[in-house]
Amino acid sequence: MITRVELIAEQVKALPEHEREEFLSWLSDFELEHSDDWDKKIAQDSKPGGRLGNVLDRVRRDIAEGRTTPLDEVIDDS
Repeated sequence: MITRVELIAEQVKALPEHEREEFLSWLSDFELEHSDDWDKKIAQDSKPGGRLGNVLDRVRRDIAEGRTTPLDEVIDDS
């Protein structure tokens, strides 16, 4: 059984190029409009007692106890 998402994907692929570009532009704008919602959820979950509390506590302990590596030692900028 084909899902709604798969059906939409097939319909987008079948669009003429100019209509596909118009749709993708709309989708990009839609994502930007809703990115604030995601940011708000992350901020709320990051507060004391939030869903990310345990993770943040562990990260803070790891940093305090020297169990981390600076990003510039991990990321290859070449």
